[in-house]
Amino acid sequence: MIKKLDRKLNRIKVHYRIRRRLSGSTERPRLCVYRSNKHIYAQIIDDTTAKTLVMASTLDAELKDSKTWNVESAKTVGALVAKRAKAKGIDSVVFDRGGYIYHGRVAAVAEAAREAGLEF
Repeated sequence: MIKKLDRKLNRIKVHYRIRRRLSGSTERPRLCVYRSNKHIYAQIIDDTTAKTLVMASTLDAELKDSKTWNVESAKTVGALVAKRAKAKGIDSVVFDRGGYIYHGRVAAVAEAAREAGLEF
């Protein structure tokens, strides 16, 4: 009998495969995206010191009033994380899609961050 694949487990396996190759440094930290059914989170991480430098999500106070599960809110999260990164002096990052396919909300975060001035 063929078993149905667990989608969450499959995403985690893909994420591990991505993380074997991808690492953020002090000069070029990692922009990591996580999406749940209701919210989307983006954070910029320096993997050499294991510190989160900048973080933005749909749970932030300035984004709390709008819908949190659509592409427009993902665009605002991407722009917000890029604005906060520019304020900290971060210009270029490595994009970590977190095992998700580069489509929809994940792609919207990346495109908005690029438009706001982050380079990756």
